[in-house]
Amino acid sequence: MEPDEYDRMDRVEDAMWWYRALHRRVIEALRREPGDPSLPLLDAGCGTGGLLRRLAETFPDRALAGVDVAEAAVQRARRKVPGAALAVGSIAALPFPDARFGAVVSCDVLCHRLVDEAAALAELRRVLAPGGVLVLNLPAHQWLHSAHDRRVHNARRYNRAGLRQALETAGFLPVSLRFWNSLLLPLMVVQRRVLGRFRAEDASDVAAFSPPIDAIFRAVTDTEAALARIGLRFPAGGSLLAVARRA
Repeated sequence: MEPDEYDRMDRVEDAMWWYRALHRRVIEALRREPGDPSLPLLDAGCGTGGLLRRLAETFPDRALAGVDVAEAAVQRARRKVPGAALAVGSIAALPFPDARFGAVVSCDVLCHRLVDEAAALAELRRVLAPGGVLVLNLPAHQWLHSAHDRRVHNARRYNRAGLRQALETAGFLPVSLRFWNSLLLPLMVVQRRVLGRFRAEDASDVAAFSPPIDAIFRAVTDTEAALARIGLRFPAGGSLLAVARRA
């Protein structure tokens, strides 16, 4: 990402509604499918450490590790999660031994234009122990590609069929692939496809929202999460969360 995008992330990821919703979805997925809890948990593409800090709070007895390609991001993550084993490296060449982790999470990394998707999935499988769990969050629907994607260098947005095929080809057994950020999808369409033409080409969606707007969006994503917990599945959404096991 652009260096100032990490600055934006660092400033808002503990409070902004979207990050809070993302972190909750990942944590709920890991509660359902923890992998081997005796082995460490890796955040591949940990950025500035917001998710790692939430994972440390939620799973205090589990060893944590993180890797990111940007040294400046890793330095910030070290300050947030001093107990985690953090490294600078590429998701397509992870600096960890085979079968090291019981679970791996990776949020919005495979979609990056410089990431070789097949190589990255092969590496994620390599560092997972047999039966280990992979949790991926990725942007959904290529037709939603916008200035924000260009800003953060996203080359791909995903659908369920394409992601399932990529996971199976890489040697994973998909457990679930669920869209989320669905109730706000109509607003995303207006913001990205209609109003987006009037925005600067390098505009980013990562920003501090006013407290009332943030509270509204948080309430909407809380409602959606509650509906998902009772079994409601959405046919579309701004993001796609996949859970898979190493075959």
